[in-house]
Amino acid sequence: MPTPQPPRAQAAETVITVRSGEIDSFGHVNHAVFLSYLEHARYEALEAAGFRWPSLEENDWQIYVVRIEVDYLAQARRGDALLVRTWAEGFRRTSMVLGQEIVRGTDEGEPTVVARARVTAVWIGPDRRPMRVPDYVRSGLLGEPE
Repeated sequence: MPTPQPPRAQAAETVITVRSGEIDSFGHVNHAVFLSYLEHARYEALEAAGFRWPSLEENDWQIYVVRIEVDYLAQARRGDALLVRTWAEGFRRTSMVLGQEIVRGTDEGEPTVVARARVTAVWIGPDRRPMRVPDYVRSGLLGEPE
């Protein structure tokens, strides 16, 4: 997987604190839990870009994640504060690719990148077929005025 580069465009930032129920038998965050962290941060990024979640139901839209690539680079443990950065890497007609990285230790000492991900999501319209990613979502994620 090509490693996502830190964002050149606007990046949304979400802080997550690791809870004890997210720790596996080896004492660190289970790999599957990172997917939840990434998903939560994508929701927050879309909201920061001006997307209202009720509009999914109002317009009978859906967003399907069709591909996730994750590189796990370091461990995270209970109590760690993690910063999840999310940015738009690109758009096609009906899909978007978001880059994400999870960083530990942004307040104390040298930050450590814990994981990097690329996520491809397809927008689905009321006819259950792929639709164009709404322009306001594109411009909002890119930090551009509409």
